[in-house]
Amino acid sequence: MDAHRPEHLTEAPAAGSRLSAKDLTLAYDRHEICRGLSLDIPDGSFTVIVGPNGCGKSTLLRSLARLLVPRAGAVLLDGRSLRQVAPRTAAQTIGLLPQGATAPDGITVADLVARGRFPHRRLLRDTRATDRAAVEGAMRATGTTELADRAVNELSGGQRQRVWVAMALAQETPMLLLDEPTTYLDIAHQIDLLELFAGLNRQGRTMVAVLHDLNQAARYGTHLVAMRDGAIVAQGAPAEVVTPQTVEDVFGLEVLVVDDPVTGTPMIVPRGRT
Repeated sequence: MDAHRPEHLTEAPAAGSRLSAKDLTLAYDRHEICRGLSLDIPDGSFTVIVGPNGCGKSTLLRSLARLLVPRAGAVLLDGRSLRQVAPRTAAQTIGLLPQGATAPDGITVADLVARGRFPHRRLLRDTRATDRAAVEGAMRATGTTELADRAVNELSGGQRQRVWVAMALAQETPMLLLDEPTTYLDIAHQIDLLELFAGLNRQGRTMVAVLHDLNQAARYGTHLVAMRDGAIVAQGAPAEVVTPQTVEDVFGLEVLVVDDPVTGTPMIVPRGRT
C-alpha cells in the first residue's frame, strides 16, 4: 500500500466537526493543486469556500465528496478515512451538487430528482411514501414542480441547475456540498436558492458551498474559507475573513469593506484599477 495514502486512518474527530481534511495533497495526473491542506468543517455551519479561479476550491470540494482520492493525507468522516466508509453510508451522510452535471438523454425532471433517493432504497424499485414526499418537497422548494414531466435536456441552463439542486435536496443528507450552485441563475433565482440553503442550515443541516460572489458568501455563510494557490489563506466568521487586507491578499484587489445595509454583514466595494 502507498505509504502516502492512509486508507485506514482513524482518529478522534475535531470537536464539533464530523467532516475534516488532514494534510491533503490533491492532484490531477502530474498537476498538483493542494499540498498539506487541513480543514475542519464546523458542524451545523454554512461554510463557504471562496477564492480566485483555479485556486483549488472545487478540487477540495470533490475530495470532501469522495470523488477525488487524495494523493496524500485523508478526508475524515466521524474520525474515519472517508475511503473506508461504505459508499452507501457515505451517500446517506454527504450529498453533493456537482459542477457541470449532465443528465441521461430523455430523462424527465421527476425521474432525475427521484435518483436522489437511491442511497435510501434497499431495492432499485423500492419507492416508498417517504421517498415520494422527499422528491415532492425538494421540487416545491426549488420551484421545479411544474417541470416534473419535462425532459431535462429540453430545459434552460437555469432550470436545469434548479433541478440538480432538487435532486441533491431529495437525498436528505445531514451534510450537503454545493459546487457553484448559483451558476446559470439570474439574480432573483440566486437569492432564492441561497435563502433556501440558509434555511436548511438554520434547521441544522451542515452546508458547504463554493461561491464566486464574495458579498453573497459574506451575507449567507456562517464560516468562510478563503483560498489562494491551493492553500487556505484565512478562515472564520465573515467579519474576520472579509477585510481589505485579506481580499487584496486573496484576489489582488483593493476594496473598501462596509456594512451591508440589509444584514450588517461585511460587503466589499472595489476601488477599481485606476
